[in-house]
Amino acid sequence: MTALDHTNAQGTSVPGLLDREHTVAKPGFNRWVVPPAALAIHLAIGMAYGLSVFWLPLNKAIGLTKPVVCANLGFFDSLTTTTCDWPVSSLLLTFEIGIVFLGISAAMFGGWLERAGPRKAGVVAALCWGGGFFIGAYAIHIHQLWLLWLGLGVVGGFGLGLGYISPVSTLIKWFPDRRGMATGMAIMGFGGGAMIGSPLANLLINYFKTSTGVGVWQTFVTLGAGYLVVMLIGAFGYRVPPDGWVPTGWTAKAHKSALVTHGDVHLHDAHKSLAFWMIWAVLFLNVSAGIAVLSMASPMLQEIFAGKLIGMPDLTFGQLSADQLKAVAGIAAGFVGLLSLFNIGGRFFWASLSDHFGRKLTYFTFFGLGILLYSLAPYLAHTGQKALFVSAFCIILSMYGGGFATVPAYLADIFGTKFVGAIHGRLLTAWSAAGIVGSEVIGRVRDAQIAAGVPKAQVYDKTMYIVVSFLVVGFICNALVRPVHAKWLISHTDKPRDGEKPAVATGSFGIGKGSLSGVALIPWFFIALPIVWGVYRTLIVAIDIFK
Repeated sequence: MTALDHTNAQGTSVPGLLDREHTVAKPGFNRWVVPPAALAIHLAIGMAYGLSVFWLPLNKAIGLTKPVVCANLGFFDSLTTTTCDWPVSSLLLTFEIGIVFLGISAAMFGGWLERAGPRKAGVVAALCWGGGFFIGAYAIHIHQLWLLWLGLGVVGGFGLGLGYISPVSTLIKWFPDRRGMATGMAIMGFGGGAMIGSPLANLLINYFKTSTGVGVWQTFVTLGAGYLVVMLIGAFGYRVPPDGWVPTGWTAKAHKSALVTHGDVHLHDAHKSLAFWMIWAVLFLNVSAGIAVLSMASPMLQEIFAGKLIGMPDLTFGQLSADQLKAVAGIAAGFVGLLSLFNIGGRFFWASLSDHFGRKLTYFTFFGLGILLYSLAPYLAHTGQKALFVSAFCIILSMYGGGFATVPAYLADIFGTKFVGAIHGRLLTAWSAAGIVGSEVIGRVRDAQIAAGVPKAQVYDKTMYIVVSFLVVGFICNALVRPVHAKWLISHTDKPRDGEKPAVATGSFGIGKGSLSGVALIPWFFIALPIVWGVYRTLIVAIDIFK
């Protein structure tokens, strides 16, 4: 029993407030109130994509106006130094560690989530993600890099993983009649979190900034408190359908595609198939390409275009004054938000498109179009074509988000829907690996180029060509995806394994009825407010980018 369990007068256990049994929907429940709960959690943890806003301010946390660089500083000394500023590559590891532990926690606790329910997972995610910001704030205050990695990276990473997978299988179960839309709604918020968090963080940094501090640790405390409250509200808004529930009047349609497996594969068998590892590679390579941009989006735009962003095309990044740097940073924060806007939009667009054209063709599009756009990026940067450069990366990020939204449906096509949530959790280890590879490629290559004397406006060229090679391999892996062999399919005569309960066709009995209207609109209204603000702020700043 959990701490919230208790016994009734007959001495039997009563489900605790956080237990799955307590979240099973009652008659009269409207399924349309569940997506806003998922969005509340994903919009909060989606700030992981906006963390690049903090790297340049933290890079001069001690020097204030310019970084204090210490020569010959060893790795372990860099973890505890209080007199040297942290290099951007070391700060970038915070993001990488978070993504690694996102995948680890998703893989470890995917099966537990199915048993414990999304509410308990959501509460734990809120405590970890909000707590990660609090620990990170203290780490910045005392200038201890190891504690920043532990707090926002490890603890926050567990919050990312549990928060990310908590709504996926839940919404797929609520919307079996609209699978593509469900997967888009389940994770759209993660793509839009930086659209809200990035400009908000920039405002807070400027508000808290003083002559003796860069204002980042205070921003961490403020964001941590806000994210904790929002995620707890989302967690307590979760409901799950009864076992075997289906929408009234809906019956599953037979799939005509040869790629769709006609049956279900058990969680313990999915990873034994070639298809699982090919989809793993497809996600890994698609994410590696996108993360290479997201993890350094703000510094990349500032260093490539520098004075061109504020109407002074002859000024390089190193020639900008303090006020000019502030203006450029604000525009770069808008660029991060714009990428998030396309990230979130791409999740709806590409997932919906995949329902018509198939998951495989959709991923072929991601890789083929990505190869073209990444190859063109250096040319667009060197010729100063801001609008085309930004537009290219907006399309790239739409496909990055679309890849995340499409992969649960891809898994459902190949392995069936019975264990898709837990299989999806295991597949997210590809994201962990990509978080390291994608970030390291752009971070390490950037540092090596700068050390070699390459101008900052050109340090990202080599990275773009490396990413192109990733996408070529991804194209090949996608071509190798095939339906799983019939030997892996669960037979109807098989006995349930690991406490698995056979589905019971309970019917609708008033569950999930109703449309997106009336009372169901209330949570949508409140969740729309920060999204609208984020879109507004993004578009306002985007105007400056395209001038």
